[in-house]
Amino acid sequence: MTTDDHRAGAPLCLVTGATGYIGGRLVPELLAAGYRVRCLARSPERLRDHPWAGRAEAVRGDVTDAESVTRAMEGVDVAYYLVHALGSGRDFEDTDRRAARIFGEAARAAGVRRVVYLGGLTPAGVPERELSPHLRSRAEVGRILLDCGVPTTVLRAAVVIGSGSVSFEMLRHLTERLPVMVTPSWVHTRIQPVAVRDVLRWLVGSAGMPADVSRAFDIGGPDVLTYREMMMRYAAVAGLPRRLVLPVPVLTPGLSSHWVGLVTPVPASIARPLTESLRHEVVCREHDIARYVPDPPGHPIGFDEAVRLALRRVRDAQVATRWSSASVPGAPSDPLPTDPDWAGGSLYTDLRELPVDASREALWRVIEGIGGENGWYSFPLAWAVRGWLDRLVGGVGLRRGRRDAARLRVGESLDFWRVEEIEPGRLLRLRAEMRLPGLAWLEMCAETDDDGRTRYRQRAVFHPHGLLGHLYWWSVSPFHAVVFGGMARNIARTAGAGATGRTSGSRARVPRRTLSRLLRSSAR
Repeated sequence: MTTDDHRAGAPLCLVTGATGYIGGRLVPELLAAGYRVRCLARSPERLRDHPWAGRAEAVRGDVTDAESVTRAMEGVDVAYYLVHALGSGRDFEDTDRRAARIFGEAARAAGVRRVVYLGGLTPAGVPERELSPHLRSRAEVGRILLDCGVPTTVLRAAVVIGSGSVSFEMLRHLTERLPVMVTPSWVHTRIQPVAVRDVLRWLVGSAGMPADVSRAFDIGGPDVLTYREMMMRYAAVAGLPRRLVLPVPVLTPGLSSHWVGLVTPVPASIARPLTESLRHEVVCREHDIARYVPDPPGHPIGFDEAVRLALRRVRDAQVATRWSSASVPGAPSDPLPTDPDWAGGSLYTDLRELPVDASREALWRVIEGIGGENGWYSFPLAWAVRGWLDRLVGGVGLRRGRRDAARLRVGESLDFWRVEEIEPGRLLRLRAEMRLPGLAWLEMCAETDDDGRTRYRQRAVFHPHGLLGHLYWWSVSPFHAVVFGGMARNIARTAGAGATGRTSGSRARVPRRTLSRLLRSSAR
């Protein structure tokens, strides 16, 4: 009997917000726990790139459209409400209120067994009217769902730590880009952050709560920190120098949001409600969720470990998930294809594509023969200077060459690169091992277009570490047209020159005189 056969009689979960940060990670967790999953999305086609897309049902609809919600609720046992109208305009509170009522009424009418909602942790002793609109709306949505007539679990979290989450990306970019920070007074507000892995664990566990449980639960990690302490500990985990934080009380939430929008890739329209929420202390008042979803050893995850896990995904897995099948698809902390453009951190890219007057096989021979004595097909002096500079700061420089003049293996060194991936005849990916304020990759591909013509595609990617990393990319980018542009043109020309007058079985050896002429032309 197949897994699908076993799952046929399993409870059906409806997940709203599957194109968002939490929802996109919850779906595979529910599938792994044995549930069937139906996703309600305004644009179901946005779900097709997820690894789990073929195992979950996707229906078109909107939580503000009662008819589509009613259809989606048919046969559902557990309904997850993971949407909010944050950033949709001034009337987002009205939109949240209307959508929650529609969802609750449809759940009751369909006989849904449980509703699960992820909301925001609210400060103790603060009247609701004094809360930020963001927190106030989250609290109101929770009350509406608790009153809908269906047993409901409301999980209330503060700052969620996971690569790609808006709170984590704001924290990460502020800390990495600013060694010295002039900050608003809310950096002294106490917060109880929570790891995304624990949030997902509690969301999945909530589906099995007894029918007589209908209440809100505070969820958080074991650490209570000020935002300043979070930045300092982030810097320590990330291996950054200690940050200097200078609070300025006169910075209003509006000015704070523009400051965050300037320094980080998080839009000011999203940053403002988040910074407004940081005015009040948000600390858990209980941990009753453990009665129904017991904590396994090592959980809840501490702040430092949550940051370490997130950074590992950002610095290693993110680029790998875009380029390589060697990653672990669907891990809870991985950035996903549907996350916002700024999720997962900054990546600078230089992309070059050219037609090639040669066979794909001929182009591949030139690609695989790159480096060492064959050189890098553009501005030799620039590559030599870069190698000398790397050696001056203790790096490997260009002295390592290559093991074989025509063949490469995964894992071996190639000048100041290391071969990270080879797909014979199609792709060569190199990872830089020179001293850099960040991580760098160079990818070269031999491809065939729809008309059967050969094309060369070259992509250089840089993942900066801290402000120095961004400054480095900006300082060298004016030279990319010469270095990377010349490289792409000369590889294409060399493949064409090597393909003429040769038999199909000859080796990829380009006459040195031809190669030298092409390299000189790239420097002009």
